Amino acid sequence: MVIEKLPPHDIAAEEAVLAACLVDSEAIFKVAPILRPADFFREKNGWVYEAICALWDRNEAINPITVAHELARRDRLEAVGGTAYLAQIVADLPTVVGVEYYAQIVARDAVYRRLIEFAGKVAQRAYEGGADLEAVLGWAETQLMALRTGEALRDFVHIRTLLEKYLEATGIEEPPPGTGPQVIRTGFIPLDELLGGLKRSDLIIVAARPSMGKSALALSFARNAAVGQKAKVAIFSLEMSADQLAQRLLAAEANVDSTRLRLGEHTEAEERRIMHAMGVLAGCDIFIDDTPVLTVAEMRGKALRLQREHGLDLIVLDYLQLMQGNGGRNENRVQEISMISRNLKALARELNVPLVALSQLSRAVESRTPHIPMLSDLRESGSIEQDADVVMFVYREDYYTKKEDWEAAHPDRPGKAFPAGIAQIIVAKHRNGPTGTVDLRFIHKTAKFEDLLVRDDEPL
Repeated sequence: MVIEKLPPHDIAAEEAVLAACLVDSEAIFKVAPILRPADFFREKNGWVYEAICALWDRNEAINPITVAHELARRDRLEAVGGTAYLAQIVADLPTVVGVEYYAQIVARDAVYRRLIEFAGKVAQRAYEGGADLEAVLGWAETQLMALRTGEALRDFVHIRTLLEKYLEATGIEEPPPGTGPQVIRTGFIPLDELLGGLKRSDLIIVAARPSMGKSALALSFARNAAVGQKAKVAIFSLEMSADQLAQRLLAAEANVDSTRLRLGEHTEAEERRIMHAMGVLAGCDIFIDDTPVLTVAEMRGKALRLQREHGLDLIVLDYLQLMQGNGGRNENRVQEISMISRNLKALARELNVPLVALSQLSRAVESRTPHIPMLSDLRESGSIEQDADVVMFVYREDYYTKKEDWEAAHPDRPGKAFPAGIAQIIVAKHRNGPTGTVDLRFIHKTAKFEDLLVRDDEPL
């Protein structure tokens, strides 16, 4: 007789997580960044957690009565065992202390189960054989990497921790050692004059084609707010890792070529600038979360907890199209993006902070001349334009045109210099103010923006 071995799971930990959420209003803030309903082994526990998350998303009270009502509304109360099951897990809860530990057990076992499922698929592909071995190996590596990055239990990391890691990796020796602003300044004089700063509860979209510098501009907003106004900034990076982001901030702050900084190839003068820049950034409150697969609900949970524990003045999201929808209930990606943008606007209002979200643009920009973006170019735009309070585009003429071609195309403008290193920030929508275009200098080697009147690219 063969007894089938059950995959890794811990029912007691699952029930402890649910019970803690039912009796402690703070528990969901600790659990939401860690767990999803699909992480529960026992299906009915996943249903209960899904009901808890639904109440939390609607800002409603979470307790045995409201959860039972939500389960009944979903026709699942009887399937989970009725109110008796909810009462039982609450009675069996030893303590609400350590709910994050219970959640991590549940999440860890969920990853193990997905790894087992993945191994089965690999075995099946291997049994099928075929001539294209490299394709199978490539598929397996891709799937395993997705599992590794997508299921990692991540949370905010203070930039000070990331900079300390960089110090250890490069061997540079470290020398011995309020109230949030109502309007967050971008740090660029003409842009602040046009916008009046980044206002609380506003959703600000920064959109551009690849390599235009939209991530660099958003990081400049974050740096300028944190350094110049002592603002507490949260950065959600779905594309770059936290370490990569910290090094980009460091390169810009130190005016050191980002590639050389990443490789640890510094002159003595550059090391002095790097150490000074590290002191500046480490003294700021910049929190980076690099979870690669994220829903708005999970982002909300992380942001709410950060706001409670440290305060929060600005959120930066890089970037919107990498966010995950709410479980496939939408008919298509356009509707899904619309739901995401609406929820981001609601989150900005709930937290009362400006939320800067980066967005892609469609390839239509490349098919016309000049390649200046328009609101209709927002990729999978859905209701992004409608939901946003501000939409700004980043456009660099020197990305598309060589100097000699530009001069040949503008023979009537001999006094007008080729716009090398000039980025146009095009404010195409401004719900409560004027639109217009602002020119900034873009320093490619350090991925840094600055006002045209400022020259900060020379060595200190």
